[in-house]
Amino acid sequence: MTLEDNSKKISKEEEIGFHQGALNTLIAERNELIKMIQNVEAIMRAHLKRLEELGVKLKKE
Repeated sequence: MTLEDNSKKISKEEEIGFHQGALNTLIAERNELIKMIQNVEAIMRAHLKRLEELGVKLKKE
């Protein structure tokens, strides 16, 4: 459903602002998700390294 389907009409400028704001929010969310994934990967690498130091052999998947 687009904004045009609503009974209340908004101006083109308002709709452009709405979509730009949504994209800015989603870009920020994506960037935070990337940071979270990087942190998880770093922690996983630390655990894998320690397990290898303790002699545990792990399969690569």
